[in-house]
Amino acid sequence: MTSETTISETTTARDAQIDALMQGAVDLHVHSGPSLHPRKLDHVAALREADEAGMRAVLLKDHYYPTMPIATLINENMGFKARAIGSIVLNNPLGGLNPSAVDYALKQGARVVWMATAHAKNHMDHEADKPGFKFPQNSKKTVAPIPLTLTDDKGLVRDEVKHILDLIAEADAVVSGGHHHVSELFPFYEEAKARGVKRLFLNHPTYVNDCSLDQVAELAAMGVKMEHSVCMFIPSTFQIFDAAHLRAVVDAAGVENSFFGTDLGQMKNPNPVEGMRQIIAMLMDAGYSDGEIRQMTTTIAADLVGLEA
Repeated sequence: MTSETTISETTTARDAQIDALMQGAVDLHVHSGPSLHPRKLDHVAALREADEAGMRAVLLKDHYYPTMPIATLINENMGFKARAIGSIVLNNPLGGLNPSAVDYALKQGARVVWMATAHAKNHMDHEADKPGFKFPQNSKKTVAPIPLTLTDDKGLVRDEVKHILDLIAEADAVVSGGHHHVSELFPFYEEAKARGVKRLFLNHPTYVNDCSLDQVAELAAMGVKMEHSVCMFIPSTFQIFDAAHLRAVVDAAGVENSFFGTDLGQMKNPNPVEGMRQIIAMLMDAGYSDGEIRQMTTTIAADLVGLEA
């Protein structure tokens, strides 16, 4: 047997292992279009690729409009086995931290509510003060955004945020703290739990949210699942973390509290399905078992949004 044959067989076995782990995978962080941020593929294409790969579900996320009507149209008309999941992000175009927008979105099928992302004061401060901060830019000029915070000057959760949390609890939906600073997130998640919200998560905690590893562990101990953005670990325009950081953030929260969403769909980056394949390979190389990888790419995300077994 030649060395070339051995390499080929190893590659084939590895691809087959990745193929198997892709079956039923769930991606709760896809940025397909249309969007004011330039996108590589649209929502239908994102679901088609996920369906062809054997994935179970994809969440459609846009920073400026709710996606549940699009998710419903795709699910009812395209015939994919993979399901589209709708969401809402509370930036300025929807009135910011607006209970009415959340109420209507949840009653039309949104499963995930994000607090402000691009229009969180913390995010805007990063864009203004941190050269090289990586985030997509709008393709058209828009009115100046109003910076948003979850807490007031005394560090107390705002009344409108409390109202939003009550609506999320009533709908048994999912909430993320968006791009707000970790100092806002602790009182926010405590308030969410106090008001009966059971499905809690935080995206890319060591990116714009500025969580330390100890704070990642503390939030996980509170019941907050940690979603890590694939695009920040694999070769992409947003790559900022290495394999050592991947191991560190997963260890901080534990496999049982950690999962991966691709956060992909941008121009010049891998498509979301390819990104999911790459993070599975990276997790394999990091020494995680197939069972642990399936937890972090399928089970935790599916349980979080309440997909039926």
